[in-house]
Amino acid sequence: MNEKIYKTVVWAGVVDLSLGIIVAAVGVVSGILMIISGARLLKRKNEITI
Repeated sequence: MNEKIYKTVVWAGVVDLSLGIIVAAVGVVSGILMIISGARLLKRKNEITI
């Protein structure tokens, strides 16, 4: 019985760690894309404003 509980806890830990890594990677990539987008807007600020 204890072995089943151990395997379940290990599996939950692996899944949580994997999801954490994926979420961190998506956060970094989206942050970089937002910075690039903002830099392009600032670069073309004179063309955008009326």
